Amino acid sequence: MYKTMKSSFSSGFLKSIFSLALLSASALLLAQPLGNSPSVSPTWDVVKTPSSDRTQKLLSIAKTEGGSVYLYTSIAERDLKIIFDPFEKKYGIKVITWRASGDSVMTRTINEARAKRYNVDVFHAGAVELEALSREHLIQRVASPHFADLMEGSLPAHKEWAGTLFSLWVQAYNTQAFKETELPKAYTDLLDPRFKGKLGYEIENVDWFVTVIKSMGEAKGIQFFRDLSKNNGISVRKGHTNLTGMVASGEVPMALTVYNYMPEAFKKKGAPIDYVVIQPAVARANGVAVLKNAPHPASAALLMDYLLSEGQVASSTLDYLPSNLKVPSPLRHIKMMVVDPSESLDQREKWKKLYDEIILKGSRP
Repeated sequence: MYKTMKSSFSSGFLKSIFSLALLSASALLLAQPLGNSPSVSPTWDVVKTPSSDRTQKLLSIAKTEGGSVYLYTSIAERDLKIIFDPFEKKYGIKVITWRASGDSVMTRTINEARAKRYNVDVFHAGAVELEALSREHLIQRVASPHFADLMEGSLPAHKEWAGTLFSLWVQAYNTQAFKETELPKAYTDLLDPRFKGKLGYEIENVDWFVTVIKSMGEAKGIQFFRDLSKNNGISVRKGHTNLTGMVASGEVPMALTVYNYMPEAFKKKGAPIDYVVIQPAVARANGVAVLKNAPHPASAALLMDYLLSEGQVASSTLDYLPSNLKVPSPLRHIKMMVVDPSESLDQREKWKKLYDEIILKGSRP
């Protein structure tokens, strides 16, 4: 069974995005990129080169690597066994995980690279954290045969990491507070006075704010949020599960930014909650990468391939949207926009200022 190394770091995706500013600034002070090129070896040639017998070659090499692979991840603790047990049973390779929030696993990976401690093989977290590691030259591009099966938005142009699953933001509502005929069908419907004082928002969801704005056109989108905040009010709360619970209890009649699987969980327990998906919906990728200087490169490549193929079935059963189009999902019919991690990194100060001004300072209790 997989083994988990406990973390003492706190969670928080907002901290992940905004702490990147300080992290990137300090990285610029370094004269050389953090990542070194991996050693030239037959193993890395197999990892990086497409071939019909690649999997068999990787498995043969993996048998000489000690039977373990080390993963740093932000995957929820409750999901680890479901996702990784099938891999361990198939390949006989133990997945040793260290899990924390996305910003924490990213920070640890960068700090270890600076200290030239190469302990980790595979990194799995949000697209923003993955893109940050790519810019630090810490990721090894691999030749996974499953890239061709992935949905749009799963694979950046440089192909150093790949999306495994998408978290979809939905609008949860208390069924005693709204009739189905009163639910919004478009984002602009939220400006209707019937939603005044009834809207909740999770404090860390900057990406949702930015992506909705860009879908409308920047000027129009910014004005939309200004009008929404001024006229109907937005109640900012901390924690997606906490906000979903407030909707179920009726304290917050509608939440704009919770993940699709959360209201489903409360609904199964009999709570008066459901959700609507305003389209195009906003989705954020979580993905996987093999790190340069990985001590177990063949095992790492096998794990990445698994997470992009057979491991996708587990993602679907956990109510995530799997990135592999060959895996069925009831969420496939939804028109969606995928968060651009480069935008989150490159324009973070601009969007932070607007988000603070419109959402946080304009928030109502």
